Amino acid sequence: MEFNNSTSNQTPFPSGGAGGGLAYISPKARIGDNCKIFPFVYIEDDVVIGDNCVIFPFVSILDGTRMGSHNKVHQGSVIGALPQDFDFRGEKSECVIGNNNIIRENVVINRATHTGGQTVIGNDNVLMEGAHISHDTKVANRCVFGYGTKIAGDCDIQDGVIFSSSVIANAKTRVGSGAMIQAGTTFSKDVPPYIVCTKRSEYGGVNFTMGRAYGVDEKTLKHIANAYRLLFLSNTSLFDATNQIEQQVPDSPEVRNIIAFLRSTQLGIVGKK
Repeated sequence: MEFNNSTSNQTPFPSGGAGGGLAYISPKARIGDNCKIFPFVYIEDDVVIGDNCVIFPFVSILDGTRMGSHNKVHQGSVIGALPQDFDFRGEKSECVIGNNNIIRENVVINRATHTGGQTVIGNDNVLMEGAHISHDTKVANRCVFGYGTKIAGDCDIQDGVIFSSSVIANAKTRVGSGAMIQAGTTFSKDVPPYIVCTKRSEYGGVNFTMGRAYGVDEKTLKHIANAYRLLFLSNTSLFDATNQIEQQVPDSPEVRNIIAFLRSTQLGIVGKK
């Protein structure tokens, strides 16, 4: 994709696009092939955008952004925004976005706080209107962030997580793969894999719908349900419940994932005292 930069650093919209306006695209930015960049887009120097991306009007893509291919970024979004962290001192950091993501209107994604750090969005994610992903958070693949969902700094979101609208994930929380967070939930502890987290930040059962969608067989889903009965419906500690899961629930990759997640928590598990 070639641009004809003028002396004012405004780049005319390339042929084949919407036309009728100007975008600011730094001549130092690296733009892939077959990208469609609409008028009034702002792209800074230290930016890399892969092939076949669509950047709609009034999007800002700021220094430190590394974007893969086949992404769509809708109006009013800010990618690579400065971290909203009192420890930030202007260090050089990155906001890394994979492939095939849909970033809807007015989404904000901050780059990391410290030198060499990264905020990461994987592949095939959907960020709906008004979502915010804060500094140093890591998002895996195939996640959905509903309207107005806010993810604080240093969070870890695994594969296939669904956030309904207006969810707030507080700093350093983790969400395990295949979990679903109900609308309006605010949580400050980790959400383990394959569960539904209710609005009261409690265990709401196994997310059977997502499990089946990702090909988990019915026997394994029953084993997952048994594991969480041992965790949430007993009076044992998290440590003892995890050991019971390991000893009593038949082995599978999903059960091993649950055990590893529980043993690595630093903040505790939602719904578990």
